[in-house]
Amino acid sequence: MADDRPGSEPLLLGVPRAAFRPSPVFLALVALFVTSGVLTWNRYGNVRLDVFLFVVSGWLVSLCLHEYAHAIVAFRAGDRSVAHRGYLTLNPLKYSHPLLSIVLPVAVVLLGGIGLPGGAVWVDRHAIPGRLRHTLVSLAGPATNVVFTLVLVAVVGLGAGGSGPVEFWAALALLAFLQLTASALNLLPVPGLDGGNMIQPWLSPPYRRMYDLFAPYGFILLFALLWNPQIGGAFFGAVFAVGDLLGLPQGLYALGLDLIRFWRS
Repeated sequence: MADDRPGSEPLLLGVPRAAFRPSPVFLALVALFVTSGVLTWNRYGNVRLDVFLFVVSGWLVSLCLHEYAHAIVAFRAGDRSVAHRGYLTLNPLKYSHPLLSIVLPVAVVLLGGIGLPGGAVWVDRHAIPGRLRHTLVSLAGPATNVVFTLVLVAVVGLGAGGSGPVEFWAALALLAFLQLTASALNLLPVPGLDGGNMIQPWLSPPYRRMYDLFAPYGFILLFALLWNPQIGGAFFGAVFAVGDLLGLPQGLYALGLDLIRFWRS
């Protein structure tokens, strides 16, 4: 749908095209990612600090794209509110829970080397018809992480044994591992997380009411599960096994995790 009248802003499906333009904040994150990557490659200045900026900015860019995937699928499925809330501009400051979606995941990356999922985009489920569309909206974010995982693993596999500093490849390997853990965590069928939201539309009304009751506490449930030695050990054992199967060197992303803790140098 377009409005070509003089003085009017072009519309796409009833929404101004400005709602789809990448925000300066996102573009700045991309610029920081590229710049810190170049600095890491050239070992310019404090290499640990360069790797820190490279990994954190890359992780934030992936978080923005994860949430954008949710929003654009929801928009195409019928929810126009995601455009009016600014979710389609890739601006992380527009997220409904910036603390959970930005600060907490970055802190967990630095402390534990885990790609923690975050809850950010609020979707008007009543505007989206059909259970399958609801599932696809929830699946879009984790699918983005899976694609990032495969791309980064392929890049590391092709380049790590060749030219370039080991710090650069260690940073990319860490980013790949973060995407792998984010993919796995997001797909867990925990209420309130993407994996749980994928199955929620298919539950019977009584189970759906129970699900909705626990959904606000999804993060607490996730931490409780991972804190359990048996469950947490089995989960991360499976993640490491998948990483090995994909050919992601454990020693390389372990080095990347050590490098981003620049304050230890």
